Amino acid sequence: MPTPDFIVQLRSKIGHDPLWLPGVTGVVFDSAADPQRVLLVQRADNRRWALVTGILEPGEEPAAGLLREIEEETGVRAELGALFDVDCTGPMTFPNGDVCSFLNITFKAVGVSGEAAVGDDESLAVAWHGLGDLPETLTDRHRRLIEAARAHSGDGAAYSTPGTDH
Repeated sequence: MPTPDFIVQLRSKIGHDPLWLPGVTGVVFDSAADPQRVLLVQRADNRRWALVTGILEPGEEPAAGLLREIEEETGVRAELGALFDVDCTGPMTFPNGDVCSFLNITFKAVGVSGEAAVGDDESLAVAWHGLGDLPETLTDRHRRLIEAARAHSGDGAAYSTPGTDH
């Protein structure tokens, strides 16, 4: 995955020391075509299937950042629904030794136009997957987020309870 320029600049000053980064995740359901399908990307760095995720740029609003990430990575234009989950992951140590923890902000979304296709070098593949036929390499965390998005019917936010398994 390409590292955002602002992180490269920070790393030049702090080395591999821990960073706290804001991340966004989208559970993007197919629109009228088949709302029982979810948009997934196959990551280039570990070959696992995943929800669309990204790191916010400094000062970027979470909703705008997620819409940008969805379109850049998949070619799909989406409409955001409710913010339904906020959680923390990490610390994670990456192969180069960098240590990061993430504050993840997750939105439910619906794809409204565009064809699902690889949009950058972060992904090997992009595809709609039926909810009953999710790839084996999808993490338990992303499976839980898909189920939580399906169950969440309100317009308001539902936040994760601190200390729960994420």
